[in-house]
Amino acid sequence: MSQATIGSDEVFSLGARRFSTGRLAAILIVLTSLTLLVFAAGAAFGAEGISLSQALTSPQSLDARILFGLRLPRLSLALIAGAGLSAAGAAYQGLLRNPLADPFVLGVSGGAALGGTFALAAGSLLASAGLSFLGAGATVTAAAFAGAVLATLLAFAAGLSNGRLDPTRTLLAGVIFNSFAAAAITLLKTAVSPEKAQQLLFWLTGSLGYEAWSTLTAAGAATLLSIGILSRQGHALNLLTLGDDSAAALGVEVARVRVVVFLAASLAVAVAVSLTGLVAFVGLVVPHAMRLVFGPDQRLLIPASALGGGAFLLAADLGARLLFIPLGTELPAGALTALAGGPFFLILLRRKLL
Repeated sequence: MSQATIGSDEVFSLGARRFSTGRLAAILIVLTSLTLLVFAAGAAFGAEGISLSQALTSPQSLDARILFGLRLPRLSLALIAGAGLSAAGAAYQGLLRNPLADPFVLGVSGGAALGGTFALAAGSLLASAGLSFLGAGATVTAAAFAGAVLATLLAFAAGLSNGRLDPTRTLLAGVIFNSFAAAAITLLKTAVSPEKAQQLLFWLTGSLGYEAWSTLTAAGAATLLSIGILSRQGHALNLLTLGDDSAAALGVEVARVRVVVFLAASLAVAVAVSLTGLVAFVGLVVPHAMRLVFGPDQRLLIPASALGGGAFLLAADLGARLLFIPLGTELPAGALTALAGGPFFLILLRRKLL
């Protein structure tokens, strides 16, 4: 298997030519329209049919309670998590010059899940002793961010070879850390009650819950900050595809860009994982699909991936809710993204990388 990278001449032209804000605006308008369309479909359809007109005109109706109390918070969470994971995946792929890089493969999602699981397990144990300061939403997010940063640092340290970041070594370090994180999570689940272990298991499969609007506002703000930071590094990521030495010769502060991209991406992953658990393939397939459609320019790719990822996870959530009707049980959205993303990525892998 050969590593799929774009040619040096193409990369140089991406970094050197003037950025087309008009093209970016057109792409964002199209993707925003698609995302809003999927969002509207998710609001209108589900296991329980509702009337949008009734919900909007009668705030006390059952339709209104379902729409504003259940569906809109859940759809907002799917949009936030999908956007953050996809933007992080696009940035990782650009930084490591490897289309197989994503938060899950690199171990960042696993580290975030380990941190969040530790906080939830510790909160459960302390709650039985009359203490409740652990396990709250902010604590879980902070622990997930710490775990994501730890996984990032380990992958980063293992990937350095003679002062340069080796993409293959970094990816292998992520795979190894994922195995460690999975084992540690299993041990933590044995330390809590069977009921709490069942909650942890459901969370780790990539479930979309019903968060408070205050939590969603904070999560949305953190994710937007992360996407904004990553988008501003698009020019430097284009030049980094040439290699560290060539990028440095063209004025890129390689070490600073690495730290900024890793931390910003870790923040987006931590927010998503702390609220939804492990949602696989969003950060892998969506950026790759966006690259095939819009090209490899990271200045376009990162914001396009954010919108595409939001639409992808919204569609997965809608599918999970609609499947409740024939199955009688609701599948985690993360299971559907893996089922849909796995074969899709294998097709892309064979067509583009072999």
